Amino acid sequence: MATLHIEHPIKDYRTWKAAFDRFAENRAQAGVAATRIQQPKDDPHYILVQLDFPSVEQAERFRSFLETRVWSVPANSPGLAGSPTARILVAPPET
Repeated sequence: MATLHIEHPIKDYRTWKAAFDRFAENRAQAGVAATRIQQPKDDPHYILVQLDFPSVEQAERFRSFLETRVWSVPANSPGLAGSPTARILVAPPET
């Protein structure tokens, strides 16, 4: 399993969430198994999203989709107030 961890500033949650929801089918087709959306308790203008995938390759492909088709097109990402940071997280190796 791999998690695509995304975080960035937002203009407001309602605008951001409406844009996020428009890409639900893309997430399903990409293989997203679970989604978590959180905000810092003291910052309503910041968002953290974690998308779980069965494989690292699927997470990498979806990150590329977000970078090239969503975040780079202002009409597709009207809630963004800054540049997203996206990292792929995996479990550490057993020692």
